[in-house]
Amino acid sequence: MTIPLRIERLTKRFNGFTAVNAVSLEVHPGEVFALLGPNGAGKTTTIRMVMGILIPDEGEVQIFGQPPREARERVGYLPEARGLYRNVRVLELLTYLGRLKGLSPEEAQERSMAWLTRFDLSAWAEHQIHELSHGMQQKVQLAAALLSEPPLVILDEPFQGLDPVNIQLVKGLIRELRERGQAILLSSHQLHHVEALADRVALIDHGRIVEQGNLADLRQQYAQGDIAIRLAPGAQLPEHIPGVARVTTTPEGWRLFPQPGVAPSEILKALLSADVPIESFERTLPTLEDIFLQAVEAAHTEEAHHAVA
Repeated sequence: MTIPLRIERLTKRFNGFTAVNAVSLEVHPGEVFALLGPNGAGKTTTIRMVMGILIPDEGEVQIFGQPPREARERVGYLPEARGLYRNVRVLELLTYLGRLKGLSPEEAQERSMAWLTRFDLSAWAEHQIHELSHGMQQKVQLAAALLSEPPLVILDEPFQGLDPVNIQLVKGLIRELRERGQAILLSSHQLHHVEALADRVALIDHGRIVEQGNLADLRQQYAQGDIAIRLAPGAQLPEHIPGVARVTTTPEGWRLFPQPGVAPSEILKALLSADVPIESFERTLPTLEDIFLQAVEAAHTEEAHHAVA
């Protein structure tokens, strides 16, 4: 099976500044691949090279085995810089964009109305774009990206400017696209929105990927050994717990930080010996933000080591 998106050592420079540095990744059918990092990290520049908007200085992009410009009809693209014709009616614009993707006039209009209905925008079909709120316009642009049911969907900052209700709507839509077998590449600096969506991630900092892999595997890899514990109602932890260096409170209970070399099983045994009524005791897995910060720190340490060497 041809891979929907393959990027090999993609590099882009602007006036001597390296904005993207040897980025490589693949996006497979039926998965959400998240390209994550702070603003200015190189996410949008990478995506613009994928779309053929920018020409890379080095490296290669293949979309279903073809150069980007030859595979555009197979890609649905939501750009970071949203841009719609402001003085055109909503349904007219979507139908026109559907025609550009190869749909018949009837099919383009039918699908456009279906998406407007889904996004609760059917009452705005005959209104001009400039009459819509920012969030409404963003949903129209998302509908435009999905009209042709593209096998590869690229979403650059899809949660930008959306309220909590519409963020959940977009998250549900992304899950649905994955279930249909479509390949999804999304970029975001809002790591918390991607936690429950991404199958695989690439963490980018200053144009370079500092970590990449299956999210579940990365959580295990970067786990620090912290323990989340919840006790029976009204119970309290002992003032001193053998093997525990530090304790913090959480909304659900407590977080225990073991001393170096102390296994969680040893701490559990000590608590049970003290008749502490434990309801749950589990290893704490890091968030995406935790992983990103650790990966960036490790990358900077490695760079400093090479510089000294």
